[in-house]
Amino acid sequence: MTGIGLTAPNGNSLAEYREALLSHRSGVQDYEIRYFGKTLAGICNYDELRYQKRKELRRGTRAGSVGIYCAREAVLDSGIDWENTDKSRVGVYVGVTEHGNVETENEIYQIKGYDYDTKFWTHHHNPRTVANNPAGEITLNMGITGPHYTLGAACAAGNAGVIQGVQMLRLGECDLAIVGGVSESIHTFGIFAGFSSQGALARHDDPTKASRPFDANRNGIVVAEGGCLYTLERFSDAKARGAKIYGEIIGYAMNSDAYDFVLPHPQRQAECMQLAMKRAGIAPEQVDLVSSHATGTMSGDVQECEAIRLAFAGAEKVAVNNTKSFIGHAMGAAGALELAGNLPSFNDGVIHPTINLDDLDPECALNGLVINEPREAGKVEIILNSAFGMLGINSVVIVQRV
Repeated sequence: MTGIGLTAPNGNSLAEYREALLSHRSGVQDYEIRYFGKTLAGICNYDELRYQKRKELRRGTRAGSVGIYCAREAVLDSGIDWENTDKSRVGVYVGVTEHGNVETENEIYQIKGYDYDTKFWTHHHNPRTVANNPAGEITLNMGITGPHYTLGAACAAGNAGVIQGVQMLRLGECDLAIVGGVSESIHTFGIFAGFSSQGALARHDDPTKASRPFDANRNGIVVAEGGCLYTLERFSDAKARGAKIYGEIIGYAMNSDAYDFVLPHPQRQAECMQLAMKRAGIAPEQVDLVSSHATGTMSGDVQECEAIRLAFAGAEKVAVNNTKSFIGHAMGAAGALELAGNLPSFNDGVIHPTINLDDLDPECALNGLVINEPREAGKVEIILNSAFGMLGINSVVIVQRV
């Protein structure tokens, strides 16, 4: 991992984002969206015009815009000589939870004012809604002629994008991979209505305290937008050019619960973590930090804590933290963003906390849980990053300090 570009509800660079995570700065705020009304959301505020013109923004999508910003920032951060890079050897692999809902909802809303006459339907709709759109917009903006696609992996998508990039580098399909995940979820009223109908949408008088994983009074998910993309290179290539290296990916795994549309399966989640550790050639006690997925739902958090206990039996003191307590659930970007926020621990030895944890649910009482205040760990060598999604898709990425 040689470059990181991100936009989160509480920061638009790794340094800004990390500072927010260490100083209890939330990015959740009041929000209102048509048809659904008032709610809460994690909202990004990045410079949309840094890498795009207004005309390009109007033609494209919010997810594409987030992706372009993050990809450009990652390449800049990597120090790669972009002008002289062979763009046919660059692959773009971007995870998404869903894509196209925002654009279709917008068009239906527009033609409603014309008695639903479809002649007023935009000719941009199809390229905006095809599944490969976010990754494709990046290639158009950056002149990349290598392979691109998005990976629909629900809320495991950010990790899935990273895993795909690693695999394509190992296969020799590209020499540089731009990977991670993006989310435009807050711009579709349907996602708020859907979570609300499930009784899974968070509420709180103070927006910054609404996202509260592991807390006994948690009441659901805060929907967030955002993005995080990395530049990945083979270790030998990165070393040869003298690149700074954020971390080395030493293990990964994906599996399926085959259990339920929305309810997780602790045993399958534990097996995913165990498989990733096996591939990395490490024992549970060698992991210093587990970056948890926990979303703030009553059942989901309990099930994940059970999975962690199963996967780390005999190593129960491993540190565990959660980033959604700061920014909400960034869906397809969640796994990639949450990993990014923890990578600086390799350098400073500090683990950011889970905030808003005022009354720990006894069923979520993990021995190593970092609660409300940063923890001075001294040395962090290995981070295990989990991301799980609907339809029972599980993903884990393990990164080692270099």
